[in-house]
Amino acid sequence: MTHTPPETEPTTAWSQDHRTPEPDPTRGEGPRGDWAAGGSLFAGVLMLVSGCLGVLNGIAAIAKDDVYSRIGDYVYAFDLTTWGWIHLVIGALVAVTGWGVLKGKDWARGAGIGFGALYVVEYFLFLPYAPVWSVISIGIGVFVIWALATDHGRAPNPRAAKPA
Repeated sequence: MTHTPPETEPTTAWSQDHRTPEPDPTRGEGPRGDWAAGGSLFAGVLMLVSGCLGVLNGIAAIAKDDVYSRIGDYVYAFDLTTWGWIHLVIGALVAVTGWGVLKGKDWARGAGIGFGALYVVEYFLFLPYAPVWSVISIGIGVFVIWALATDHGRAPNPRAAKPA
């Protein structure tokens, strides 16, 4: 009686049918994917909130021209009403894009990166008018760009995720 080794390792029905699949970080599974998906969700919230604050800043600057202190000689000096319109328009775009990120829309990730970059440039130019808030806003913009760029196309909420 000769015994030939099996070509494959024997498995029971339990181990074969009920294995836990390996996590796929590109779909939001595993520690890296969950972290990046959480970053995208937080980026969407930050975009929505800071966009709304930008709209409110813009309305305040348009309605009352002395909300921000006037500065001396500055290369990027605009009339404060012009700054109000800039804040209003960019704030509205950032808020709408943040809503799209939260809803898991395909267009929102790329638009969020673009508007995040525009947001950083806006607050760099606005730095002499409100230095502390500008530095905070630049940090928020950089985080939003990073979070959306490392998301790898996954939606932040599981219901919006597309099956593979």
